[in-house]
Amino acid sequence: MDLFIEKNIKPMLISEMTEPFNDPDWIYELKLDGIRCIAYLGDDTDLRNKRNDLLLPKVPELSKINKFVRERCILDGELVILKNGVPDFFELQKRALTSNQFKIQLSSESFPACFIAYDILYRKDTQLTDIPLLERKKLLSETVLEDPQLAISRYIPEKGIELFSVAKNQRLEGVVAKRSNSRYYFDKRTKDWIKFKFLADQDYVVCGYIVKEKGITSVILGQYNNRELIYQGHVTFGVKYGDLKRLIQTEQCPFSVLPPGNEGAVWLKPELVCVVQYMPNERGTLRQPVFKGFRNDKESEECQVKI
Repeated sequence: MDLFIEKNIKPMLISEMTEPFNDPDWIYELKLDGIRCIAYLGDDTDLRNKRNDLLLPKVPELSKINKFVRERCILDGELVILKNGVPDFFELQKRALTSNQFKIQLSSESFPACFIAYDILYRKDTQLTDIPLLERKKLLSETVLEDPQLAISRYIPEKGIELFSVAKNQRLEGVVAKRSNSRYYFDKRTKDWIKFKFLADQDYVVCGYIVKEKGITSVILGQYNNRELIYQGHVTFGVKYGDLKRLIQTEQCPFSVLPPGNEGAVWLKPELVCVVQYMPNERGTLRQPVFKGFRNDKESEECQVKI
């Protein structure tokens, strides 16, 4: 089946975080704080997330980016909204979670989105996934005519430690290291693409919340161990009560045993996924956790305990 006609690509995944390293056989790119996105660009524009949901209704300002490519193509990249030159995940998350077309239109005018391409998977009726990465990068630069709405991710060879230092100083999310000759594997996580980040993050199931004194609200987090939902603690900083009170409540605790310290909790159906950012530590616990926002491109059952 032709990839462009089928339009059901699951993108290649990035392996877990490591310490920064330098290697002449690798290239390094800034990790952007946005939504992973596959762009099908031909006679029109079609943008889809990792779950193959249509994204163009959320970012109508990108409906014409197909005009900025020389050939029909499929691009892998990141959907971002920039504020002061830095990706703002919170603004993008608000857009992704609303269906109010008036609000979407206002946001698209005030904070327009852009698509940053870092790979090309298909060009002019030809699948490119078996071509080495640097050759794909060359084809990407030959195919895309850059515009404020469609750009190409820059990379540097060998100097991953130095790029990570720049990212850290500018409070960017981190760096992705990619083996220069790597192939592209759909829906697979290999050691050919590795991330290293100043701040780590994990996805959790939103299981409930507790309203505390002075309007402070804590979100109760869970992850699955196979099919069993496991309690994983709380996050308070960054949580807004107004975002939670509209969610579907349930009388039943989603955990098999009520975790201590959760008496009086408002339980929610374990359907929604959130991102929590934290400082990594050797114990694997959440140090200085910050509620980063909800995400709708991942099923709750995909939030599995890391062993």
